[in-house]
Amino acid sequence: MKVNQLANELGITADTVRFYTRVGLLNPNKSPVNGYKIYDHKNKSRMQFILSARTLGFSVEEIKVIFSKTDHGESACQLVRALVKQKLAETEKQFNEMVKLRTRLSEAVEEWSTMPDNLPTGNMVCNLIEATNQAESTTVTATQQDKMKLTSKEVK
Repeated sequence: MKVNQLANELGITADTVRFYTRVGLLNPNKSPVNGYKIYDHKNKSRMQFILSARTLGFSVEEIKVIFSKTDHGESACQLVRALVKQKLAETEKQFNEMVKLRTRLSEAVEEWSTMPDNLPTGNMVCNLIEATNQAESTTVTATQQDKMKLTSKEVK
């Protein structure tokens, strides 16, 4: 099948098929008659795998490594499990960072609702953000408080 036919069957654009061909994940044959790239069932299966892997956050390079293993008759499942565990850990970290950011943004919205809109000065661009930065720099975390307590006990 030609590029457009493969793309239509999978519900993607021909450019998507061409991209994965260009980066070496698909290997179509060339028609001896007209030089068109002809995609077989194996290419269709690989394209379906690529689409599924991309929805799980796999990069093109990671998919290349997976295909390299399977093209050499090796199972890639152990590698896939390890990559998914790594991606889950990264996603959890990003999620926690986003929760913290959401909290800071919510606090800023609440705090700023009563603050005036000051004009900029030579030292200040926007009093809202600068007030937040000052508040954050003067806030002592629980861990920092514990360290200060330990240090003060050591000094005595």
